[in-house]
Amino acid sequence: MSLPASQYSVLDAERIEHADDSTFRCYVYRFRFFALEVCPVLLVRVDEEPNGQRLLHSPPLLSMAPAPASRTPSARPRAIRKAHHGQAHAPARLLRSSSTIAEHRRGTAMASRTLLATACCLVVLLLLTLGGALVEAHSAPWVPHRKAAPRRSLSTTANAPESGTADGNATENNATTTFDVGSFGAAGDGKTDDTAAFQNAWAQACSSAQPAAVLVPAGKRYLLKETKLSGPCKSPRVTFRLEGTLVAPADKSGWPNPGHPRWVSFTGVDGLTVTGEGAMDGRGESSWRTSCRTNHSLPCTFAPAALTLASCSDVEVEGITLRNAPQIHVLVERCRGVTLSGLTIASPGDSPENDGIHVGRSDGVRILGARIKTGDDCLSVATGTANLYAAGIECGPGHGISIGSLGRGGSRAEVSNVTVDGARVSGTLFGARIKTWRGGSGYARGIRFLNMDMDRVRNPIVIDQSYCTTTDPSRPSACDHQLSESSAVEVSDVVFGNITGTTVTRDAIRLHCSEAVPCRDVVLRDVHLRTRKRGEKNAATSSCENVLLAESTNVSPVPCSSAVTKD
Repeated sequence: MSLPASQYSVLDAERIEHADDSTFRCYVYRFRFFALEVCPVLLVRVDEEPNGQRLLHSPPLLSMAPAPASRTPSARPRAIRKAHHGQAHAPARLLRSSSTIAEHRRGTAMASRTLLATACCLVVLLLLTLGGALVEAHSAPWVPHRKAAPRRSLSTTANAPESGTADGNATENNATTTFDVGSFGAAGDGKTDDTAAFQNAWAQACSSAQPAAVLVPAGKRYLLKETKLSGPCKSPRVTFRLEGTLVAPADKSGWPNPGHPRWVSFTGVDGLTVTGEGAMDGRGESSWRTSCRTNHSLPCTFAPAALTLASCSDVEVEGITLRNAPQIHVLVERCRGVTLSGLTIASPGDSPENDGIHVGRSDGVRILGARIKTGDDCLSVATGTANLYAAGIECGPGHGISIGSLGRGGSRAEVSNVTVDGARVSGTLFGARIKTWRGGSGYARGIRFLNMDMDRVRNPIVIDQSYCTTTDPSRPSACDHQLSESSAVEVSDVVFGNITGTTVTRDAIRLHCSEAVPCRDVVLRDVHLRTRKRGEKNAATSSCENVLLAESTNVSPVPCSSAVTKD
């Protein structure tokens, strides 16, 4: 809105400039729907009172009108243009005194600033009312957030210069250079051998001077034989982004290593992330059929582990799915600082020697959430492991969560500071178990099984220092010829705390330790286990051999009747 030009006159701008070298400007504020103009041009209205006193009024000029298609910031409101060209009709007299002009100029400037602040507040209120930005601005498009765990960013595809002997495209930004396996010749049809393409993409990423990623695109199946992705890498961190599906060969002809074969292994890498919503399908059916556990007439051999981390440090594996591994799904050996989170592991309950996660000779491993269905241990902790923490484990079917086996063949074992805190174990053979062979040496200490829920578990709590399996399952009597009990892996400082649920047998707590090296400082606290059948004859029981209990508080069934007992 404009002030009526009939009541105001505008002092000649040239005269003002000559009076005090000042210049008046109009300020134009552009919005989407209107333009706001504030002009601290000196407008003067003079009224004469009956007593002869003159009253001077000098408000600023404010104009608000629909924004024109094109207008320069120096354009003046309509009333000002008319007045400047002598077209305004105002019954007022012009003040010519430079001091009067300066005085009123200061007043006008102050009023202009006040009015400008008020106008800005009104604009903000209008902005909130309309629910959208009135000021023209460009914003980036919104990208939906994915439910997976936070991941390092990848950029869009662009050509990268060739390096070494590999050809392909790479994606570059300030954070990460990405190498798509498809650009290195991977077919992704589930039939063509893509092993070389993956190895070439890895070589490029590993040799990058900045953080790099190998991208396995979604919607395709990539056939890989034994694939070793090795370091050390020049890149400070390499990400293996698995969005598609890796498939193993259907038979063992794809495994040239006759000893301890590995399917996909990362070796000697410091700073590694394996992430994505993809899967690794080990197609282990043929290995299970030819296992000595299934066919007792066949010799016992090793089948490939699906994903191996060997001699690595600062590793994160998150969100991926592993299924039907020929033997172990995730193998961690000789590593430091490994975090496994949000994993899904699935194999049939009768798949032989088919561990979910196996950790050995490693320090600082954390397992933060895993759903594991398998034919053997959901989690097994082998010798050389220290400072392992596992939480949020869903286990079953399978053989439960195990420390060991340890001390086989008279060997020395060392395991310390292992905590399992929060697990649901359902339909398994065992729940929380420590297993060692006769004749071994070393120790397993600082073990904590806490906050576990057992559902239809055959043996929920077990310490077994006479563990034995035979190379020929058809001759179980071979276990009768174990080494002497004169030595054993010492088990001490073990806590079973807040463990509740049901067992399908009466043998809910079984602590059977070595006579030569009894188990020491074992704590049972807040343990409540019962059978699914009612009645005294079906009540859960406990049995103990050579156990020194440090504490037994609020435990059912009642544990060992004395500090050291033997059946």
